[in-house]
Amino acid sequence: MRTVVQKPNVLLIIADQLRYDCLGFSGMAPVRTPCLDRLASEGMWFGRAFNHIPVCGPARQSLVCGQRPETFGGLWNYSLGLKVGSLQPEAYSWARSLKEAGYRNGYIGKWDVNPSADPTLFGYDEYVDSDKQYNAFIRENYPDLQYMNGAFGETDPLPLQDTRTHQTARLAAEMLQTLHEAGSPWHLRVNFHEPHLPCRPAGEFAAMYRPEEVPEWGSFRETFAGKPYIQRQQLLNWGIENYTWKEWAPIVARYFGIISQLDDAVGRLLQRLEELGMAEDTLVVFTSDHGDLCGGHRMFDKHYILYEDVVKVPMIVRWPTAIPEGTRCDRFVYNLLDLPPTLLELCGAAAPENHRFHGESLVPLLFGDSPRSWREEVVATYNGQQFGLYTQRMIRTDRWKYIWNHTDVDELYDLEADPHELHNVAGHPLSREVLQDLRRRLYEILLRDGDGLVRNSWMKAQLLEGRKL
Repeated sequence: MRTVVQKPNVLLIIADQLRYDCLGFSGMAPVRTPCLDRLASEGMWFGRAFNHIPVCGPARQSLVCGQRPETFGGLWNYSLGLKVGSLQPEAYSWARSLKEAGYRNGYIGKWDVNPSADPTLFGYDEYVDSDKQYNAFIRENYPDLQYMNGAFGETDPLPLQDTRTHQTARLAAEMLQTLHEAGSPWHLRVNFHEPHLPCRPAGEFAAMYRPEEVPEWGSFRETFAGKPYIQRQQLLNWGIENYTWKEWAPIVARYFGIISQLDDAVGRLLQRLEELGMAEDTLVVFTSDHGDLCGGHRMFDKHYILYEDVVKVPMIVRWPTAIPEGTRCDRFVYNLLDLPPTLLELCGAAAPENHRFHGESLVPLLFGDSPRSWREEVVATYNGQQFGLYTQRMIRTDRWKYIWNHTDVDELYDLEADPHELHNVAGHPLSREVLQDLRRRLYEILLRDGDGLVRNSWMKAQLLEGRKL
């Protein structure tokens, strides 16, 4: 392990609903992201980073405290549909621990942690409500602006410098300057809305991808045979049950376009970091709260499924003075649960002894040490959203993915034979021993992390006694 003698600054950049395969560096989808590709080449790329709950609010609340949302009641987005709990200001926040260790903390962009308490009540010294500012800017400068295509997106007529991506980057660059002048180590969290639907790329990015050249997702030939009913229902909910790739290709092209536009905005922010002379001493993390379907499995958005499209995410960590460039980690990591203990360790801070993180510090992986033991699976959860309540728990290993659907048939995918998760083999006689093992492991992790769904005899019996279809 390298010896770290100076506390790093921390720039944490969070995209919204960005698929793991939609950065150029992944070598998968044909998306142009030169700035993020450069960032990845200068640090460590994580090939197996996973989100633990693919819903914006619960995921972001977990990032603040480092625990799964089932432990504090933030089960779905509080801004849509049924009322639900959220992380409260009295809860633990690792930003406070950084502050106690001498850091000055800044926050820009999307929040989704508490409907009435802003980041300053969770340990952040500086907070810019960029949404509020942006909406006021649009009302004042473009009072007649209208978008006509709803969630499916369209070309943004605004000049690039007036789009939300570039306003967020500009405000973040200004806060970088403020934090730099304060003279103490700092942490800045920048939260972009993009590429969350609706996708509205502007200028050159709107025309960057021709729909007829956008390839089908590998999962697009979905039949839903032997799968939960709710997946087919989602096609009806969105009115896309008859969409062919001809209808999907323009939507995916806009998704690619707004990702490239996001890349440009992130590049400008990183350029400002270099201009201020802080790049060498700053730990930069880029990731996303979760992924997106965007036509994968013929579906839209991210709900009621736990496919790779939504639970696998991109993650990059760069720190020039400590992490070798061009490195890659293919261990299973949780981007939002592992980051809190990692950042505290790197910054010389600590959580109270009575606070248990649900993730692990990535420091051994970042510095090339081989930990004696590391997780061999990841677990993700889902609890429902605006289309109704629906609970799921997932465990994913090298080869297998098992999804415990509490009110419908379970799912099991052999990722070696079926990487696009098209064939549910949960009911196959040869899967019995695999199911038994995965259910036991899932039960043990959920119980350890305080998930209430396994704290009664009926649900325990589903997993440990096979009382489940």
